[in-house]
Amino acid sequence: MRLVFMGTPDFAAPVLSELVGQGHEIAGVYTRAPKPAGRRGMELTKTPVHQLAEGFNLPVFTPRSFRDEATVEAFAELEPDAAVVVAYGLILPSAALDVPAFGCLNLHASLLPRWRGAAPIQRAIMAGDAETGVMVMRMEEGLDTGPVAMAEKVAIGPDETAGELHDRLKVIGADLMGRAVAALSRDALSFRAQGEEGAVYASKIEKAEARIDWSRPAREVHDRIRGLSPSPGAWFDLGGERVKVLRASLADGAGAPGELLDDRLAVACAEGAVRLLLVQRAGKQPIDAVAFLNGARLARGDRLG
Repeated sequence: MRLVFMGTPDFAAPVLSELVGQGHEIAGVYTRAPKPAGRRGMELTKTPVHQLAEGFNLPVFTPRSFRDEATVEAFAELEPDAAVVVAYGLILPSAALDVPAFGCLNLHASLLPRWRGAAPIQRAIMAGDAETGVMVMRMEEGLDTGPVAMAEKVAIGPDETAGELHDRLKVIGADLMGRAVAALSRDALSFRAQGEEGAVYASKIEKAEARIDWSRPAREVHDRIRGLSPSPGAWFDLGGERVKVLRASLADGAGAPGELLDDRLAVACAEGAVRLLLVQRAGKQPIDAVAFLNGARLARGDRLG
């Protein structure tokens, strides 16, 4: 098929590789514009999809939005049979959605209608969900409300982080979208409406959510830590310094919320405790609990903020 691919982060890159590998004609790749990066913000960095597309010698387009007619017209001039959209980051108006003859297929990292929106992987873990998945749907103007064609469910491990689940789902998702496009090319892809029962929105992660609240039950604290790992990283205050927690586990013990219960970094919550396994001080590399305690001069009974 003649396709246009739209995606930005590394979650989207395997899908583009899969479509190229299957021999589809990629008429163009749309991604977000390069952004300043580096310590001084002087160097423009291309998105993972941009870099991959250039490696395949594919034409790349980086419009700031699809709100102007010229951008939609340029898209239409590519004459795609279908568009494949994966975490692109720009809203496509109906004028753009109507361009491809077979519509726009979107890969979404949840079991729709649960966790529509921007942060489905993180929200699923933060909510303590036992399973999630990836789905291929046909896009419409609503936020992740389009009819679904194919899905793959996966169990979420009890200690699995958002980063680990992300890396599993991007591989599964690439295979799923590859199969969906193959079926579409044979006119064998069918869709079913989502419905609204069980719909939940995965809103963008706010900075205030990242601070650990030790006054919550240990299970909630644990789920928040792993749901925000590795980015933005749940954190606690240590003498005015933010310390990120990248990995933890549930632990035995009880005490005042935030109280250090032993010499292996078990911390009391409102109910139960969590053991901090991997932490990161500002500007430093992640270290394990023993190394952290050796440098932090903490003792049993001390309180974490």
